[in-house]
Amino acid sequence: MEVKELLEAHRLDKSPRQAEKLIFEGVDGFDVYNISAPFEFSGLKIIAGRVEKTDSEDSRICFFSEADTEKSAGFWRLIEEASQLKLQDPFTFTVNQQRFIGGVEVIFAEKVDEKTTWRTIVYKMESLSAFERIFEGPWGMKDLRFKQIPDGSILVLTRPQNENKKKGGRGKIGLVHLKSFSDLSLEVIDKALLLENQFIDAEWGGANEIHFIDGRIWILGHIANFDRAGNRHYYSALYLLSEDRKSIQFSKIIAERKDFKDGKSKRSDLIDVVFSGGLILDGKYAVIYVGTSDAEAQSLKILNPFIK
Repeated sequence: MEVKELLEAHRLDKSPRQAEKLIFEGVDGFDVYNISAPFEFSGLKIIAGRVEKTDSEDSRICFFSEADTEKSAGFWRLIEEASQLKLQDPFTFTVNQQRFIGGVEVIFAEKVDEKTTWRTIVYKMESLSAFERIFEGPWGMKDLRFKQIPDGSILVLTRPQNENKKKGGRGKIGLVHLKSFSDLSLEVIDKALLLENQFIDAEWGGANEIHFIDGRIWILGHIANFDRAGNRHYYSALYLLSEDRKSIQFSKIIAERKDFKDGKSKRSDLIDVVFSGGLILDGKYAVIYVGTSDAEAQSLKILNPFIK
């Protein structure tokens, strides 16, 4: 797959798309972006969001509940009593009805000869103020994602990234199938096989959410590249796994930055960025929740992309 071909197909698709900016109250002076899709927890409808200053990447994950207000839809209010996690790019999933929250832990370089590094962290959510740290992914790997399928087993998507080695390059998706969540380990993640028929070496991508629909496994993710000036371009995409779960059978961009409302950007090289957070089905429609331009959060209502 290549961005150019997928983007051309997306722009030929004239089906309706309805964008909405999400407003987050209680975090004045901070940006909220790269959000999760809404989920139910402790009797509340909640969004987890990446919260930070525009001129910083020192982030924390905060939790917001749907605001009870007479204002237009799309307002979310900070849950002040909820704990805040020092992570970026939240995602959630459930295993055996237990809710988990994950994100990216970043250790910033403090000296000239040091490098910034990162890893995926997973917490079990006991309550909005009680989180148990249960797993630390390998250093250098973002976008670990998990899904329990109907037989009780767990699909794990990985994202090795190392331009100096053959495995991963700028970022590719790997998969490993576990009998139980308790089987998860660094060794298991390292042995995950890369999916075939995915990103070319000059481009990259990753998984953001796994959907199991009518016996098929879909990945809501992103695909990205650089232009000649070094600007980043990120697109929201869907990938369908083959029946043997060894390759990507079908790929489709479902949203680009132009599909959303205009807004602020963290930097000039991040203007054309859409980072998928989650997708919720609503009959013949679906709503995608994303971060735009590393500065804002928006939703986009589209036709159900899983229906042929």
